[in-house]
Amino acid sequence: MPESLHEVRDSVHGFITYNDWEREIINRGEFQRLRRIRQLAWTEMVYPGALHSRLEHSLGVMHLATRMFDSIRRKQESVLLTDLKYSAGGLDRERAKVRLAALLHDVGHPPFSHAGEAFGLMLNRAPGVPYSHEDYSAAIVSLLMRDVIDDHSYNVTNYKITAQEISEFLRGDASAGMSLLWRPLITGQVDTDRADYLLRDSIHCGVAYGRYDLERILVTLTLARDENDNPVIAIEEGGWHAAEGLILARYMMFTQVYFHQTRRAYDYHIAEVMRYILLDSQKRTAFENKSSFPPPTSKKNIARYAGWNDWKVLGLIDAGKAGPHGELILRRHHDRVVHHTPEVPSEEDLDHLERVVEKLGDRVTHVDSARKSWYGFGQDDFPIRPRHGDRRVPLSQLSSVVRGLSSVDQHRVYVGRADQDECRAIASSLRQEEVAR
Repeated sequence: MPESLHEVRDSVHGFITYNDWEREIINRGEFQRLRRIRQLAWTEMVYPGALHSRLEHSLGVMHLATRMFDSIRRKQESVLLTDLKYSAGGLDRERAKVRLAALLHDVGHPPFSHAGEAFGLMLNRAPGVPYSHEDYSAAIVSLLMRDVIDDHSYNVTNYKITAQEISEFLRGDASAGMSLLWRPLITGQVDTDRADYLLRDSIHCGVAYGRYDLERILVTLTLARDENDNPVIAIEEGGWHAAEGLILARYMMFTQVYFHQTRRAYDYHIAEVMRYILLDSQKRTAFENKSSFPPPTSKKNIARYAGWNDWKVLGLIDAGKAGPHGELILRRHHDRVVHHTPEVPSEEDLDHLERVVEKLGDRVTHVDSARKSWYGFGQDDFPIRPRHGDRRVPLSQLSSVVRGLSSVDQHRVYVGRADQDECRAIASSLRQEEVAR
């Protein structure tokens, strides 16, 4: 009996289809929670249309991961069957696993997306190594979703995929085995996560920065061989400009949208709101750090974590129960920038920044550091398959643009709204004094 399919209309990809099993996963509370988490946190304070959710993004990533998997399979099926020893049924199982991993890759996001990670609301799993939303996603899948994954009749009959397998895939554990071949479709330099959010965020923000040639990427995806003769996902040489375009689109979206000075101010304010309400709500718990999210180390902890979403926090802000930073958000009285370095600062720029901070003293509310590396070299360099042969060539070897991308490390000094004019004048006069010397 053929599987029944369902569809939903998406603003980026048109119709997205899923089967009965996937629909049950989508309808689970752990996934529906993503309706109540905005993709871009408080970006609406700058781009009012940026109100889309993590749920629609996750559906889009599943859709794109399927298209990418199918494109590679059509082109390289003989290699997959002969050299890599897959069976046709085994490839069908891998496809189903990739779809689920793509669907659930963001299920562990905190309220307001990356703000909780950027401002230290997730505890360390080891000294200097904080938990990430990927750790929470893996824990939610393995601890809370076993029944809907392991025990579903369609899965039992066809694939026997376990929640633990999906969790291992999301974490990149070696125990995932050959399935890790497909992991770059979910997390990599040219992956479906970035491929979806760049287009989706551009549409909702009303900007053109995130556009690139998706169709060219899809038709040129293939397999290549690394230095150890292992298979890797790659793009044919004729499509490397499309990969380059996606990387440039990401650079533009970060510098023009994600790192916008007002948006970054609201990331800071919402992180302080979360600290306030977490401390209040967890003061009777045994958690060592009550102003951070529960660590993803037990079913009880992860269930408590999954109870947090934007709506819950917004309700507390609206009710006046989110502390002083909640009041700033309600009135849109965010902190203002009074001094900033260039995107790629020199030592002189950083020295001057320190002098400005010292001069302004306790009027400085925080110094924001917007750091991002646009491309990973070495082992992370994206593989290009040359026209002759199958040994990968690093994208950076072909692209002078990629080679020339400098990491952003911009620093901004913020003060309260009431102090902005005076502090800007002080910062400006300090610069004039230094120039006059």
